[in-house]
Amino acid sequence: MIFDCSTEQGRTDGVAAAVEAARMGRCVVLPTDTVYGIGTDAFSAAGVDALLAAKGRGREMPPPVLIGDMGAVDGLATAVPSYARRLMEAFWPGALTLVFRSQPSLAWDLGDTNGTVGLRIPDDEVALEVLRAAGPMAVSSANRTGAPTATTITEAGFAFGPAVEVYLDAGVREGGVPSTILDCTKADPVVLRAGAITAEQLREVLGSVELLDPEADLRAFAENAEDYERPADVDPETGERMPVDLAKPGDDAQPSTDEIHSADGAADFASDAGGDVSVGTEAERPAEAAPEPVDEPHGHDAATQTPDHSSETHHPSDENPNTEVNR
Repeated sequence: MIFDCSTEQGRTDGVAAAVEAARMGRCVVLPTDTVYGIGTDAFSAAGVDALLAAKGRGREMPPPVLIGDMGAVDGLATAVPSYARRLMEAFWPGALTLVFRSQPSLAWDLGDTNGTVGLRIPDDEVALEVLRAAGPMAVSSANRTGAPTATTITEAGFAFGPAVEVYLDAGVREGGVPSTILDCTKADPVVLRAGAITAEQLREVLGSVELLDPEADLRAFAENAEDYERPADVDPETGERMPVDLAKPGDDAQPSTDEIHSADGAADFASDAGGDVSVGTEAERPAEAAPEPVDEPHGHDAATQTPDHSSETHHPSDENPNTEVNR
């Protein structure tokens, strides 16, 4: 079902439907401040599996988690350094993803995370409404792995079709510049991916804390190496970007898009859209039904995380009474 969030009623109904679907472990497409994202309840193992399957992605590339406000951080992450809190104050909501050690008691399974979680507050009012009501959501960019990211709801719809239960149409997304990703699990922060927030901006906030930027070394090397090739920014909502010569074997093997781009899936999407909101003109649709894939880089080092599937309530407010989850 598609909701036109440009109207007050459409936005109200759409947010409510997205929250309900996410809580049931189903996938929704929602706007962010970069591109459209596909998301689900971060604590639903079935939902995360469905998200990864929809994108054609394995557990070795876990999604980051979007939250509605900073009150959720201490319920989801542990050993948050003081420099990270300064960065949150300066750049959230916005295009900065911070990677922390996750709380070991949480009953979630985001994939092979090596005990870490990437957190971000997006600078988009529709997304924030959903997140504050639904709680933390695993969110990745709304595209099949290796395909271009979706900047319109039409592009997202043709990517996923009926695999997504709720689509929130908030107009064209600007996109183009991914979030900066910073590893905050060490004494000094490390740039995992350069993005919208520059190293200079980060250093202004960090002060005497040293910012380790491996990409800066790679950029310096590129100035003196004609055969150095910079990778494309494939996924603005995740950290899967690294030099092509460091990618692991098999990274260039793209999954089939036949199922997602099937005529039945597109017809179902278009039919559903006709009942709620226009899915756009022919000119707005992708030029090809199955865009030529590009190499998608690999994410940060990962080892299997063993989730706690206990019967205890999984929301982080149980771990930290001061954490606001249902925001």
